[in-house]
Amino acid sequence: MRSEDGEIADMMCCVSCGTADVDNIKLKEYNLLDGSAASQKHTSQQERDYCESRAAEIHDDIMFRQPESSHLGECPICLLPLSLDTKHAIMQSCCSKLTCIGCFYASIRYEVVKVIKRRSCPFCRQPEPESAAEIEHYKMKRRKANDPVAIQGAGKRRYHDGDYERAFEYFSKAIEVEAGDAEAEAHYCLSFMYRDGKGIGRDAQKRVYHLEEAAIGGHPKARHDLGVHEVYQGRIERAARHFIISANLGHDASLKALRELRAAGEVGHEDFVTAFRAHQAAVNATKSRQRAEALAIGAMQIVDKSRSNRANGK
Repeated sequence: MRSEDGEIADMMCCVSCGTADVDNIKLKEYNLLDGSAASQKHTSQQERDYCESRAAEIHDDIMFRQPESSHLGECPICLLPLSLDTKHAIMQSCCSKLTCIGCFYASIRYEVVKVIKRRSCPFCRQPEPESAAEIEHYKMKRRKANDPVAIQGAGKRRYHDGDYERAFEYFSKAIEVEAGDAEAEAHYCLSFMYRDGKGIGRDAQKRVYHLEEAAIGGHPKARHDLGVHEVYQGRIERAARHFIISANLGHDASLKALRELRAAGEVGHEDFVTAFRAHQAAVNATKSRQRAEALAIGAMQIVDKSRSNRANGK
């Protein structure tokens, strides 16, 4: 629980610019003026302009920080960064963990050698579901446990089924739970809904808001889309900053956009080379011998066929 002194400090601090009645009070919130005691003192246009300018600076400081990793994070087993190519990882319906194809393939090999008849999750060791009904049962259990990954996954399924109202509810709930990758992905999905207007009406401002929240959470595609948005707005310098951040996470389309900006003279050669090297380092960090072996034998195709058969009751 917050102390009484902390609550008083917030009341004495302008929530927009951070100006406080007492020098030792630091900025607590980043929203625009909301009627707090100190905010109400900033009544002149000059002071309001300063507050809004300061709020914009704080927003950009948060917006343009380089995330340590993408919103996908690491494989929970081998602890190597997950590839941005979602075909190189598998979502486990039993525990909602995204495991890399290398660890999944290693688990299958182990079970074949040990002559284990029924495969299990490589992370939680729950027996692998054998039917579509069992898969749905696992997913429902995760949703009831308030698992944000399962919740936003349900939102995607509703969206593809055309049930946009329910999809919106699931994405919004996943954001409320606030849990890293699922939250960033849910924000990104909502940006699509506000862009296309399916079920909720088009709203460019809300679309940008959700793209920004997803980008702050380390979502490279959202960051790339923000860069494209800034290009259309004529703010090339901001666009380049977005592309550099997402290229540093290994996002191919952002590196391509930077290459085009360099050709147009909007990005310096040194900045592009730095981003190119960071991109290559991020991609290389997702590679391993085990993952390469799994991809070489087409492990993903085997998994997809197996799951398709189960879904069809075969």
